Amino acid sequence: MDASSSRMQTFGQTEINWDKLDKTKFYVVGAGIFTGVTVALYPVSVVKTRLQVASKDTVDRNAFSVIRGLLKTDGVPGLYRGFGTVITGAIPARVIFLTALETTKVAAFRMVEPFKFSEPTQAAIANGIAGMTASLFAQGVFVPIDVISQKLMVQGYSGHAKYNGGLDVAGKVIKADGIRGLYRGFGLSVMTYSPSSAVWWASYGSSQRVIWRFLDHGTDLKVTPSTWTIVSVQAAGGIIAGATASGITTPLDTIKTRLQVMGHEKRPSTRQVIKNLIADDGWKGFYRGLGPRFFSTSAWGTSMILAYEYLKRLCVKDD
Repeated sequence: MDASSSRMQTFGQTEINWDKLDKTKFYVVGAGIFTGVTVALYPVSVVKTRLQVASKDTVDRNAFSVIRGLLKTDGVPGLYRGFGTVITGAIPARVIFLTALETTKVAAFRMVEPFKFSEPTQAAIANGIAGMTASLFAQGVFVPIDVISQKLMVQGYSGHAKYNGGLDVAGKVIKADGIRGLYRGFGLSVMTYSPSSAVWWASYGSSQRVIWRFLDHGTDLKVTPSTWTIVSVQAAGGIIAGATASGITTPLDTIKTRLQVMGHEKRPSTRQVIKNLIADDGWKGFYRGLGPRFFSTSAWGTSMILAYEYLKRLCVKDD
């Protein structure tokens, strides 16, 4: 076993590597698990998106008023606007993301091994590289889904147009701007999600190592921790990662969201979106929806990572 494999096995009691997984079972069971998590947390994305695109004259300026407004006009289905589009695209996007993440992580650990960094630093670098790479691969699917779903989330809100489902949105966007209309904000998406993914995975990987050391497990983990301890450490890592990523990338996410949902007739530039945000709310406008985004990033991240780690435990190959 080479040095990098040894390093990857250091936390072998708590982490399961890609080569140990039954890939078919991983993808099939994973589709079901992640669909369930998406159903549970999707309303948070709807609220965050509405807050980010609200004009200064909009009545609903906080999360609770947005929720009340949606429930009053549409009932519970209002909290799931655009869900069909998201779930259709999310499955292939997650397959791409997780495959790229795991394969890149192995290569990244090998790449940083010669530098003899500390365990948390090595985990941060390798996980960060893997997270950014996976995000870059997945954006080709995520961005069109984002454009369509976000238009459905905000339809009829703060002056935005109404649509008859995802296909209607796609048809009108393509008619107005061609295929490139579905990739509106692609550059900002890459600038938002790739660093966010890098920060999230770097924070998650390194914070786990720090927490294990704090719990006096050192780096050897010769005694297998209980499942509850492993899950608790992974959950804590997810919360830390979510807080870090949301604080750093919320301004870019706000600009990207507004750019993607503006009507065809307006077509503001990135510079104009920034100027309008500053004019409406000053610099704090860039942090619109920070509360829901923090909750969304932390809740999504923690739920997804726990589901993901559970999925890997379910899909380990029989020796």
